[in-house]
Amino acid sequence: MPNTDTKVGRVTATPAAVRLVEKLAGIHGPLLFHQSGGCCDGSAPMCYPRGEFRIGQSDVYLGEAAGCPFYISGPQFEYWKHTHLTVDVVPGRGSGFSVEAPEGVRFLIRSRLFDEDEQGRLTAEGDPPRGPQGS
Repeated sequence: MPNTDTKVGRVTATPAAVRLVEKLAGIHGPLLFHQSGGCCDGSAPMCYPRGEFRIGQSDVYLGEAAGCPFYISGPQFEYWKHTHLTVDVVPGRGSGFSVEAPEGVRFLIRSRLFDEDEQGRLTAEGDPPRGPQGS
């Protein structure tokens, strides 16, 4: 029998990613993540100061990762909606647009498919909201 007491989290972050976000927020202020699926590091989540990236009405809000809102483009969500995402950080240079680039590290996504229980609960919950959510 599925556990319906709590919502299924769609996104989380590793302890290393949380530490990096805390450091970056101290430099840049409140941050957000966006996963586009486009070219130019399209499989890497981009991290931006909250006021410097415009969330579109078709972007899907997955929740928070490391205390930051995490959005994914609508078309990318359709590919990944059966997948739990974990933001991690590894050595190397990523996109010059993401705030971690000067640190010599880059964020990346690790993923796993939702299990049957989680998938059933997600179906009951319905799709996550689209467009900007709060601040």
